[in-house]
Amino acid sequence: MSMSANLLKARDRRRPLSSEGGLQRRHRPDFVLLIISAILLAIGLIVVFSISPALGAQKNVSESYFVNKQLGAILLGIISFAVVSNVPPKFWRKLEIPLLVGACIASIAVRVFGEEINGAYRWIQVGGLSFQAAELIKMALIVWLAGFLSDRKRAGTLGSWKETTKPLLIAFGLIGAIVVVLQSDLGSAAVMIAIMGAMAFVAGFPLKKVALAIAVILVAVSMAIAVSPYRQERVKTFLNPTADCEGASYQACQSLIAVGSGGILGLGLGRSVQAYGYVPEAGNDAIFAIYAEKFGFLGSAILITLFVGLFARIMRTLERAPNEYTRLLAVGVLAWLSTQTIINIGAMVGLLPLKGITLPFISYGGTSLIFVTAAIGLVFSISRYTTYEVNTKTEEGSSNENPASRRGERRTHHTATRRRS
Repeated sequence: MSMSANLLKARDRRRPLSSEGGLQRRHRPDFVLLIISAILLAIGLIVVFSISPALGAQKNVSESYFVNKQLGAILLGIISFAVVSNVPPKFWRKLEIPLLVGACIASIAVRVFGEEINGAYRWIQVGGLSFQAAELIKMALIVWLAGFLSDRKRAGTLGSWKETTKPLLIAFGLIGAIVVVLQSDLGSAAVMIAIMGAMAFVAGFPLKKVALAIAVILVAVSMAIAVSPYRQERVKTFLNPTADCEGASYQACQSLIAVGSGGILGLGLGRSVQAYGYVPEAGNDAIFAIYAEKFGFLGSAILITLFVGLFARIMRTLERAPNEYTRLLAVGVLAWLSTQTIINIGAMVGLLPLKGITLPFISYGGTSLIFVTAAIGLVFSISRYTTYEVNTKTEEGSSNENPASRRGERRTHHTATRRRS
């Protein structure tokens, strides 16, 4: 190897490395991710604006009440994005325990002080403000699990029962006890399980144990449904949504009517019928059905395309993440947002049971918007340190050799070849 190539390698070795073994090169972040997120936020605000009079009439408040609250939530979301996107990814290691403690306190408080709505305890009401504890749990779970799995992978104990599998099972049991039992929120629990599964799989958790975990989860979900008449009704509604459109299947039927009424191009922004008391939770869980009624199949296809584009940008970031820790953070965010989107849209078109899950960026609600924008800020921050090429890591978590050194080697080789010729 030539002297110039050796100098290039020595220069790369002198660059500061992160604690996880990846190069810390701060550069231009992924603004496409930011643009797509802003477009989705704007679409959500437009839809909430168009149905704000209908929602206000049902709640006996002013026509602008809901759109004003949504504007306030978006402003708070922008602030949360600005703060999180400027925090170095490694700083989140210091927040693992505080976030977990906060999530546990919020989970207990939501059952003690919260109000039961549609069979679940999801919100804490403080004056005129509400807080959804499940969103904090999702963020805390991602931050803790990214550190836990990256540490185990670097130590070579990812397949150990005592070091890895047992703590993960304990975490799974706590999620079941807190979210499914205390809060009766099976939908949020499904999103959290998807987060855990995706992060463990990407980290390299043994496939046999992943299959065993899936079997345990299926048994646990079946038991949770069996002991809850409310969940049994949801399953029956999913299997036959038109069986009882005046009773248990009312929301499913009205959602399908809203989606079907949109046709190809939709009824128009100000001509929604289903938002006026026909579809329950028109601004939250069922907002995709209202959107489809207004903008039709074409508008729905555009919205889904935007979500796919958003997920593709997050995937691009995680593939080029500088180290295992940041890669797992991005995987957690991707699993969170994609699973929640699939569950919400799938429920509205009859492909999945109703779960009471909001549609990211689109649904009315402050807590969801604030944490979703914070999650995008986290990925945006990671995108400042991505590598040039897709990161293929070794078992110890080392990243690819710097592309600059490879280009230098190729240039040196070609020069030497020409000289010999």
